[in-house]
Amino acid sequence: MRREAETAVGVTITPDGPLLLPGPVEVTCPDGTVVTSRRFTVALCTCRRSRIYPWCDTSHRRRRKNAKDENAEDGR
Repeated sequence: MRREAETAVGVTITPDGPLLLPGPVEVTCPDGTVVTSRRFTVALCTCRRSRIYPWCDTSHRRRRKNAKDENAEDGR
């Protein structure tokens, strides 16, 4: 079914962060649950670490260092 007035929605992809899109939005989760946000700008989690998934709670910022990064700091 085609809508009468089609408007492109802008989505911003942030490096190592959420997808930012203009709200309000309605999201259908993998389990079929539909959730809605009426905020002006909505941040959708892409790392799945968020406690309020599908919304971003900035959990991506609290990432643990991997062994490669720790070895570089030790001079190994």
